Amino acid sequence: METLVLTIHILIALALVGSVLLQRSEGGGLGIGGGAGGGGGFMTARGTANLMTRVTAILAACFFATSIILAIMAGTGRESVSIVDEVIKDTPASTSGPAVPTDK
Repeated sequence: METLVLTIHILIALALVGSVLLQRSEGGGLGIGGGAGGGGGFMTARGTANLMTRVTAILAACFFATSIILAIMAGTGRESVSIVDEVIKDTPASTSGPAVPTDK
């Protein structure tokens, strides 16, 4: 089950990278990324931008969901391990009182 979720997670990550790279750059104040629109095809520039924004948002939500699912799956089935419990388990039981040296 974990392998299936991990495979889906990787595919979503690749699709998310692709959708971000396909979006049109605004260019900020650098004067790049503008370009001339036009051409009245199947979808206008604004419609394409809205579609890509929605696709990116959906893929991002799916990415977060699969990340949380994988984190939950990684934590289940393990017992809580405490360093203090390990130290107590490894030390021998002490006697009541100071240790007495032995003569050899």
